[in-house]
Amino acid sequence: MPTIKAAVCHEFGQPFVIENIDIRAPQDAEVEVTLAACAICHSDITYASGAWGGSLPAVYGHEAAGTVTAIGPNTKDVKIGDKVVVTLIRSCGTCPSCASARPTNCEEGYEGDHGPIKTADGGKLHQAMACGGFAEKVVVDASQVVTLPDGITMEAASLLACGVITGIGAVVNAAKVRPGQDVVVIGAGGVGLNAIQGAKIAGARRIVAVDMEPSKLDIAREFGATDAVLASTDAPWRDAKAAMGRGADAVLVTVGIAPVYDQAPKYLAKGGNIVMVGMPASGAFSQYEAANFAAAGQGMIGSKMGDVVIKRDIPWMVDLYKQGRLKLDELISGTWSLDQINDAIDDTKTGAAKRNVIVF
Repeated sequence: MPTIKAAVCHEFGQPFVIENIDIRAPQDAEVEVTLAACAICHSDITYASGAWGGSLPAVYGHEAAGTVTAIGPNTKDVKIGDKVVVTLIRSCGTCPSCASARPTNCEEGYEGDHGPIKTADGGKLHQAMACGGFAEKVVVDASQVVTLPDGITMEAASLLACGVITGIGAVVNAAKVRPGQDVVVIGAGGVGLNAIQGAKIAGARRIVAVDMEPSKLDIAREFGATDAVLASTDAPWRDAKAAMGRGADAVLVTVGIAPVYDQAPKYLAKGGNIVMVGMPASGAFSQYEAANFAAAGQGMIGSKMGDVVIKRDIPWMVDLYKQGRLKLDELISGTWSLDQINDAIDDTKTGAAKRNVIVF
């Protein structure tokens, strides 16, 4: 097997170790991608902390872009030399979910312990989220990649693999926001900023950003928020409703904090929906008064990866970027080498970064 360099998690909550690992050649309908960039998502950090469990040792990273350098014998629609976005959305194409344009909920499982990577001595190495992007190369299913046109950097393209599609997709695919509706986005981090961009693209009348940090609210306005509310006030939902003149048609919770979900219904208009984007730690619970939801005709919608169909949705997002209507470069707070990944993660944990990107 060829040897590559990767950041390996050996113990939850501990720094990654930069080491050589083995990666096999692509089989069947797989592709090998030599990575140029991989952004750091809070999901990687949450997994590495042990909050969602999982198998170790592991290579995380799932928000990547690079160049196809090898393909399997049954790979179609992708060729060597193509520039691609690499996502965690692995889809069989034939199960009921895939057949109904919901590939993010593909019912064919994937066992990362038996993926294409191994430790240098041939031992088990988990390919986290079917990707393992904190490495110089990945081997993934061809369903996980989308070919890119010219005119977009690899750093910007990597963001399309998760944070951008998750935020925008939650608005346009899950919430199905229509022009003139009112939207509240709780959390103005990487995913929240993209939900704000999605609401602007969808034609929302009022887009209210809610966050604990005033600096993040300033940035939210740059990305399209019409109003900003500090979450640290006694009743931020009252301030949000005052800005809108009513409750929200859609409240997008983009932070993985269970108590925030407890408050989310207070922002809603009658008939509105909470869109559940941020994922709290396993075992965390929220409580709702069910009768209120029934009486007001309100709902809760789970949104995984923005409910996107990547080969349908990523191309139009790239086109908007090239037109200057979608901010991607502005999302990048800093670029780091693979050897600096632990420092980049620490910087991400401070909450100040929009997106830190590992460049190869």
